[in-house]
Amino acid sequence: METDQEREKRLRKKAMSLPLRPGVYLMKDKAGGIIYIGKAKALKNRVSSYFGSHRNHQTKVIRMVENVQDFDYIICDSEFEALVLECSLIKQHRPKYNILLKDDKGYHYVKVTQGPWSKIEASFHTDDQTAQYFGPYTSSFAVKETVEEVQKIFLLPQCGKTFPCTRQRPCLNYFIKQCSAPCAGKISLENYQRNVEQAVEFLRGGSAEALKSMQQQMEQAAENLEFEKAAALRDRIRAITRFSEKQKVVSADVPEQDVFALAKSQERACLAVLRFFDGRLVDSEHFLIDAPEEEAQARYELVIGYYAMRERIPPRVSFDYEPQDADLLSRWLSEKAGHKVTIAVPQRGSQKELVELCRSNAAEKLALSLGRKGRETAALDELAHLLGLPAPPEYIESYDISHTAGTENVAGMIVFENGHPLKSAYKRFKIKGFEGQDDCASMAEVLERRFRHYLEEKDDSSSGFARLPDLILLDGAQPQVNAVRAVMQRLGVDVPVFGMVKDSSHRTRAITGEGGEIAIHTKRSAFTLVSNIQEEVHRFAIQYHRQRRSKGISTTLTAIPGVGEKRAAALLRAFKSVTAVSEASVEQLRAVKGVDERSAQAIYAHFHAE
Repeated sequence: METDQEREKRLRKKAMSLPLRPGVYLMKDKAGGIIYIGKAKALKNRVSSYFGSHRNHQTKVIRMVENVQDFDYIICDSEFEALVLECSLIKQHRPKYNILLKDDKGYHYVKVTQGPWSKIEASFHTDDQTAQYFGPYTSSFAVKETVEEVQKIFLLPQCGKTFPCTRQRPCLNYFIKQCSAPCAGKISLENYQRNVEQAVEFLRGGSAEALKSMQQQMEQAAENLEFEKAAALRDRIRAITRFSEKQKVVSADVPEQDVFALAKSQERACLAVLRFFDGRLVDSEHFLIDAPEEEAQARYELVIGYYAMRERIPPRVSFDYEPQDADLLSRWLSEKAGHKVTIAVPQRGSQKELVELCRSNAAEKLALSLGRKGRETAALDELAHLLGLPAPPEYIESYDISHTAGTENVAGMIVFENGHPLKSAYKRFKIKGFEGQDDCASMAEVLERRFRHYLEEKDDSSSGFARLPDLILLDGAQPQVNAVRAVMQRLGVDVPVFGMVKDSSHRTRAITGEGGEIAIHTKRSAFTLVSNIQEEVHRFAIQYHRQRRSKGISTTLTAIPGVGEKRAAALLRAFKSVTAVSEASVEQLRAVKGVDERSAQAIYAHFHAE
């Protein structure tokens, strides 16, 4: 029986014999089934990389390679030709390890039946090989509404009758001018077919193209003195205009485009699509998949799969972040659509707002599938992109130092899990290594103690330090970050560390890392999350410092004979500080409720003894 090492050695030897030419490769399992299809600019380099060291491979790739028993390949003349073939083969075989668009929704279509008296109707299936279909659409309501409007505008029957029929009296729709009544012979077959052709043109090209064509036909009919025909076209133009005006305009600056965005957690991801036509939002879809390790590649593969199932490809496709091989993808889409397709990654303005809207939709759908809130999911995803993290940081630890001129030096540690405070995991530290003020040394000491606990207790699930955070945020600038990174490097702990920088008004201004400061004010969701974390860790550290300081002050007073905790508390309420108590006269001390003459003399003597 062949071992895994022998199998990979055999496959690598076969891969090294491949040509350095573009092509498509097909990975096969023991049963000969295709489990992965990919394209390559140079087949030898790409395929052989699977069967060498797995050090740089993603988890998905390692799993796939473990199941590969053999592979086949097809040589192409160019990388673009390889891309086209790859898409076709993926659509045909739907391999297990390719990212596929799977969701739990059914699809809806607009169906145009064939025959002399064609009908336009909504359909859930495409099993009639003779019919023409438009779609698919995810919204049954949108399909039903479109069909009803088309039937009314072009006076097509809404009933289930088969034409021609023997009924002589038309129904109510004829009298309210919503049907041409072919059942009663009120329209000739020629005119009926013309109406159907115009309706199909409307479905294919939208209201703008239909209006342009009908306007020309109306003018031509008027010139030919066909006033009845011109009037009918005029009424139809008005009906289409009324229908179009009822739609809410969302993006008038780019009339037709699709917008894609990806939201990701550590386990799952969601691709959302918003489709705009004639300057209005006409459809939206989302697809849940396992969290990809390479987002650029995921966007590329998801879009390939998406348009492999779609007829209509708009002239512009916008993304939240650039997909892999954007130029190649644009060329493939252009070839498939029959017109130029531009790929854009908007950075500002209304287009950027549309992308953010799409990202919010993706985050909301992802959060719903995970049982979370969309706002927190979007914030964590945005923060991950901002800081260059491989996945959204679901478990965040944050630290702050608090002291008064170097005295009662303490630190607070807070935890945010899935965007919410996890107060049961909060920790407090008293600085032990030195006296005085040194925020960098304090932060280094705290993080060293925290991770030494982790190294000692990581196998103990009941320990509060046994879990490694996905991200550490320090309430401090670059010096604190450098001090902590040195400690973690020495201990062999690998966790992303960043600092939270404040402005002169003590509000969050930026995040600092190895490459300098990262502005976050333009990233609304991430900015709100980081601001909340910074405010909470500052509050928690100060609260602990005040407790320590109050306890220290109280201890100073209770050291005086005749002064207990209640009397010390009364003195602090009256004089606000130990210094004020020390400067008070016997009469002033005696005026405090609960302090008698003897105690007042003892307190005064304590602070004025030579």
